[in-house]
Order: sequence, then C-alpha cells, then structure tokens
Amino acid sequence: MFKIMQNGVNRLDIELSGKLDAEEMKIALDELVSKSKNIENGKMLYKIIDFHLPSLGAIGIEFSRLPSMFGLMKKFDRAAVLTDKAWLKKVSELEGALYPGLEIKAFNRDQKVEAEAWLSS
Repeated sequence: MFKIMQNGVNRLDIELSGKLDAEEMKIALDELVSKSKNIENGKMLYKIIDFHLPSLGAIGIEFSRLPSMFGLMKKFDRAAVLTDKAWLKKVSELEGALYPGLEIKAFNRDQKVEAEAWLSS
C-alpha cells in the first residue's frame, strides 16, 4: 500500500506498507506527480510500516521514471522518514545524496514529534 496525503500547501505525507507490484507503483508515482504539481520548497513525511521489497516489475517502473523523479524531487527541500528498520534509515539518508538540494533524515516510528519539528525548522 502506498498512500499520499496532502498536509498543507507544501507538504505531502506518504505511508508505505507491504509489497508494491508494478501497477501499484505506477499509480503511486502518478499520484505523487499529481499531488506535487504546485509544491515549492516542499516537505515530505514518509511513514514506512511493514516494508517489503517491491516486485521486479515495480522496480522497473520506478527506474523507467527516474529522470522525471529527479525533476520532481527538486520541488522538495526536506524529507523525514519514520521507520523502525535500521537498514531503511541508512538507505533513506543515502538516497538524499542522489537528489541535490533534498535533505533526508530518518527517525524511529515513535519519533513523529521530532520528525515534524525537524521538517518545520
């Protein structure tokens, strides 16, 4: 499951759980593009629950859209990731290096208040 909710003018809250297949990935990326359309200097709050690696088809969809994702990520300055998996925290913060101008910081799932404060600072 991949849910994207607008939270104010320049913020998206994203919830990810389970395993994504190719069709779900396509829908999720289309929705991300649509909901990011008017965002400038945006913030994202990712909540990752019960994560499973996406299917190979989903990964293929994501890689095929990588060039457009670079443009989309320029709309955002910060992303906070809430997860209890140490490896996801590391991968999330390393992913920030792929997107110039986007700072990604990982938090434990019970640190939502701290993540919110960091996004607002």
